[in-house]
Amino acid sequence: MTQSSPRQALGEIAPKLLELTEKVLYGDVWERPGLPKRDRSLITLAALVALNRTVVIPLHLERALENGVTRDEIGELITHIAFYSGWPTAVSASLLANDLFRKADPGN
Repeated sequence: MTQSSPRQALGEIAPKLLELTEKVLYGDVWERPGLPKRDRSLITLAALVALNRTVVIPLHLERALENGVTRDEIGELITHIAFYSGWPTAVSASLLANDLFRKADPGN
């Protein structure tokens, strides 16, 4: 049994949700000129960490790195948000970030 990607799984279970995600969220909201994608990534990560949305945090960590957010900035975001969302949410996000970074740099 092969593991499907989150996109594939979403498409199988809720195809309309996938369509709205791609067309409205990523096709429109993320493309609006009012904020750079880097800032949108920081805002999105802060919200996801605060809400403890551990399933989608890794996807947005990757997107944040692609949008120019550094690993150090991600660490600062998580530390900062801990005082607003609580220690457990920050610890969970830190562990997810650490796992992603280790997978990206297996030699470190």
